[in-house]
Amino acid sequence: MTGLGFTESQYEKERFEEVLKVASDIKVAAAESGIEIEDSVGHVEEWMGRVGKGVPGYVTPKVAVGAAVGNDKGELLLIQRSDSGVWLYPTGWCDVGYSAAEVVVKEVEEETGIEVEPVRLIAVLDGLRLGMTRYPLYSLLFYCRAVGGSLNPHPLEVTDVGWFTEDTLPAPMVGIERWGDHVFSALRGEVRDVLYDSVRAPIWREDEEAT
Repeated sequence: MTGLGFTESQYEKERFEEVLKVASDIKVAAAESGIEIEDSVGHVEEWMGRVGKGVPGYVTPKVAVGAAVGNDKGELLLIQRSDSGVWLYPTGWCDVGYSAAEVVVKEVEEETGIEVEPVRLIAVLDGLRLGMTRYPLYSLLFYCRAVGGSLNPHPLEVTDVGWFTEDTLPAPMVGIERWGDHVFSALRGEVRDVLYDSVRAPIWREDEEAT
């Protein structure tokens, strides 16, 4: 899709479209839902509809924010997502016109009813590697202090919400083995370097040790 957004060559456009068709066939063949191979045409049409010109056509991960919210008891604020049933810290897509920290404040209050103050950025995580999404995204995780409000889960986005210690975490959770230690260290007042995903070697292949 990025190539289609920048190329002026008809030959290259045809080649890129063929690549999309192959990718679509692979996507359908790998789907667990048993979608018929003919539906791969629909994927190609959807992807082609997203192609922009120049910079708008450059495909990049979406950007989301997450909030590791702590209270005076050292507990972590977690939500149970209504779309998947998994537990996670409050998250949300970044909105145009807001800074990342502003989106954090807005999303936490909307999803949980808790008012927060962002303290610092503690992690930049690849959503695909965490297994939290099928969309390519980078999540900017902020450590935040709770400063007001009361638990009031969003009626559509959240099934349940609560405060948890490291020993009383609910299940199922997403990526806790990756971000858990870093988050609870922040809640304990420790200051660490920003956590980010390691560089794979080679970088375009899966980390064999992690699979």
